[in-house]
Amino acid sequence: MSAPSPQHRPLGTPLQRAVLRGAVGLGLFAMLTAGIVAGTRALTAERIEANRLASQHRQLLQVLPDALAELEVERLIDTAFTLPASPALGQAAPFTAWRATREGAAAVVLPVIAPDGYSGGIELLVGITAAGEISGVRVTRHQETPGLGDAIEARKSDWIRDFDGRSLADPGVDGWAVTKDGGDFDAFTGATITPRAVVGAVHRALDYAHAYPERLFGASQGTRSQDPAGDTP
Repeated sequence: MSAPSPQHRPLGTPLQRAVLRGAVGLGLFAMLTAGIVAGTRALTAERIEANRLASQHRQLLQVLPDALAELEVERLIDTAFTLPASPALGQAAPFTAWRATREGAAAVVLPVIAPDGYSGGIELLVGITAAGEISGVRVTRHQETPGLGDAIEARKSDWIRDFDGRSLADPGVDGWAVTKDGGDFDAFTGATITPRAVVGAVHRALDYAHAYPERLFGASQGTRSQDPAGDTP
């Protein structure tokens, strides 16, 4: 008498039941894990976003000039406006900037991305006054080498504050580079790529502000450019 073929074996053998139990258990475990991850993410997403915005708001105030540094953050947030995409600023799509004014003082805060960091893009907030001077720069996100490239953070080094008060004329075209390249800005030992990327990004932000004063500060400041719609410096 020959043994039944696999296709005709009766269901419900101990081996089949064990395999079925394992498959069902694994499926339930996967569903439970996915549910926990999704639930945790949903519960924490709002808090993470709130913390991110709070940090951003603190940094917005830090890059404003002294005359505007005490501006209420709610008032500053209300000044947000949208600018067109700008490859020079590392913005591939329309993006949000902020314009602060009070008692004759005016400044804008531009979010700028330096694409040429050692470990990828370096995100910055660059404050620029209506007179074309840097009022402050802060790094908001980066992945540079800890202990070397992370000296661009204000809480770890004063290096980023060397931009305060600078303009296109100070230090001039040749000076807008790190010392290793003949410029005025210190290059970190062993991490020249990082400061070089930041210096270049801040310089491009100044160029942008110089090219589009009307776009950034309004018609009263728009004497240096025709501000063609859709142009993306």
